[in-house]
Formats: sequence, structure tokens, C-alpha cells
Amino acid sequence: MALNRDFVGRTYPAAGSYEVGRVKIREFAAAVGDPNPIYRDPEAAKAAGHPDVVAPPTFPIVFTLSGAGEALADPELGLDFGMVVHGEQRFEYTRPIYAGDELLCTSTISEIRSVGRNELLTVTSEVTTVQGEPVCRTYNTLIERGGAA
Repeated sequence: MALNRDFVGRTYPAAGSYEVGRVKIREFAAAVGDPNPIYRDPEAAKAAGHPDVVAPPTFPIVFTLSGAGEALADPELGLDFGMVVHGEQRFEYTRPIYAGDELLCTSTISEIRSVGRNELLTVTSEVTTVQGEPVCRTYNTLIERGGAA
């Protein structure tokens, strides 16, 4: 069944802020297999010109879908999670994410389209500090296999 196009444009704020910690950054860097010391060592990060350890570029995946989770789970959207695969993830940065940042995320269902027998749903998330400073924009595309059949 096709996804409900009425959801395009709906925006969902995250329930609260996300506090970025050194341990989470270190764990994420280890999980993605990136040994760069600026993700683990505050002195290495400072020597590279950063105020603290830096999060790897794909780190926002940890918290960006939390706001859209409400929409994705809404039965009226019609998303069958049993048929979902991850299609694409992109990040556009204004500035790096650092340990100690407290971030807010607002997610919008920006596109739903059919490609062959599949439905593609894109969620765009705006990440800012709690003070309103832009940090990054993320794009997450999910594919529901066979949903357009």
C-alpha cells in the first residue's frame, strides 16, 4: 500500500535536547571503525583547532530520527517496518559537533515518492544548539520494499 502523502511537510520536534558526551563520541567512532584521535583525545582535538573532541560526521544518526519516530510509527502513514531498508543518509554541516554540545533536532517528512514497486520516504532534520546556533542538516531516506505495488 502506498504511503500517505498527507504526511509530507509535517514537522516533529524531538521530545528534548541531546547532550553530546565524550564517551558517546568515542563509542560511536569505535562502532564505525574510525581511529582518528580527534574523536577520542581532547588534546589531539585541541591541537587540530577544536575546543574538545569532535563527533564523526555520521554521528547525528544517533539522535536525529527520534523526532520523526512519532510520525514513522503512526498507522495512518502506512509504513510497514518489516519491509523497510535504509536507502541514503546525507549530512550538511554548518559546524562540527563537539563533546559538551546540547542539541535540538526538528525533523520534517520532506518527501514521499514511488520508485517502481517501492516507496521512498525522506526525513530532513535540522540540528541546532539549544541557543539556536545551526549545526547541521541531515537527510535520511527509508525504502519500503513493495509498498507501491
